[in-house]
Amino acid sequence: MKDERLAVLIDADNVPYSNIKEMLEEVAKNGTPTIKRIYADWTKPTVSGWKNVLLEHAITPIQQYSYTTGKNSSDSALIIDAMDILYSGKVDGFCIVSSDSDFTRLAIRLREAGMKVFGIGEKKTPLPFITACDKFVYIEILKSTVNSTEEITTKSKGKPKAESNPFNKIDVKLISLLTKSVESLADESGWTFLGDLGNFILKKKADFDPRNYGFQKLLPLIKATNKFVIDERVAGNNNIRHIYLKIK
Repeated sequence: MKDERLAVLIDADNVPYSNIKEMLEEVAKNGTPTIKRIYADWTKPTVSGWKNVLLEHAITPIQQYSYTTGKNSSDSALIIDAMDILYSGKVDGFCIVSSDSDFTRLAIRLREAGMKVFGIGEKKTPLPFITACDKFVYIEILKSTVNSTEEITTKSKGKPKAESNPFNKIDVKLISLLTKSVESLADESGWTFLGDLGNFILKKKADFDPRNYGFQKLLPLIKATNKFVIDERVAGNNNIRHIYLKIK
């Protein structure tokens, strides 16, 4: 399978720097970040926190002065660079790290050109930008993953473990999304391949992620709903297990 080359473009004004390591690890799940740039007016004290992490993660800072008060000129610089990179033909996809809806049209344009577009931003990110991406991941998920690791370490030292705090609980909307998706993909006997299900749901809901509900993977989330029959089938000589499910 080809490892996709990704251009990672970060809007420093609209995302926190504290979880940059986890953000880049998330990007690496989707491809190789061959271009990493971050945009800001670096003369402003509000982005000073970013300066300490740029060298560590080999991110190229792009200086963009604010020409007028109240306007974010970094957005324009990022968009222009994205189009230049698109026409250079050096990447297979883009990761836009921002919580700003101003990049909605950019994401749509990149996808029209056949690019994969991944978004990373905070929970406050407007819906238009989220839906314009092929996949969108919330930074708060990455923070909770870090917290879970810290909790395990704390527990090993004999201190009480804090409760996890997923964004959402398993509710009627989630059950409906899973059920309708399984129905759409089911074969004549009603079975759906789990691998196809995850990709299909992302096409319907770009910000769907089992971690939003406190689960690291899709299968444990599906099992927790108690609405589906699970069947593990061994395929080939390597005893590879394929997961199928159908509605109870």
